[in-house]
Amino acid sequence: MRVKLIAVTCPLLEGMHEGSQERLIASAARCCWSSKPIEEIYASMGRERVERFLEKLMKLEHLSPFEHVSLTFYIEGISRVTSHQLVRHRIASYSQQSQRHVKVEEGSFITPPSIRENPEALRVFEEAVESCMKAYRKLVELGVHIEDARYIIPQAVKTNIVVTMNVRELLHFFKLRLAPDAQWEIRMMASEMLKQAAEVLPTVFKPLLERRLKGE
Repeated sequence: MRVKLIAVTCPLLEGMHEGSQERLIASAARCCWSSKPIEEIYASMGRERVERFLEKLMKLEHLSPFEHVSLTFYIEGISRVTSHQLVRHRIASYSQQSQRHVKVEEGSFITPPSIRENPEALRVFEEAVESCMKAYRKLVELGVHIEDARYIIPQAVKTNIVVTMNVRELLHFFKLRLAPDAQWEIRMMASEMLKQAAEVLPTVFKPLLERRLKGE
């Protein structure tokens, strides 16, 4: 699995600097209580003021301003099991590798740890996957289009996906997918997404990352 943050909302107001995404969120929130134009509000929001204001917003659960900043991730080599779980988060945009146009290759499967650590279970799993792949190859040889031959492919097959979520949705996503009862693969993916999100929006995401590192 590879997770890479590839884009983030970039404010176009003058005075843009490191941390401008958090500054934009704080400025959007200030619009609710100010008659000043956004340019003046943005210019008045220094680093410390932004941090205090965002902490206050999260404490009050006034989260609509967090929707004005979005992050885009490229996620490579996850199973279709996990991508199906991911796309259930509806307030997001997705572009996923298509099995209609991309042929499934050998070795393109994820093996769960509980199976990998059990030799007998691993044998059963690998035999089943190979049987499906053998049938897939045969169907293609017989002239069946890969979009139809794919019906026989297991959910363990790897896929790549680009996902864009706003900050509010990411907070909700992390709450659900970093929970102990979340499945191991999406929890691993969410953990890496959180680490990278915290580098861009530390006031928003670092407290959550620190709690996770402490096992809370």
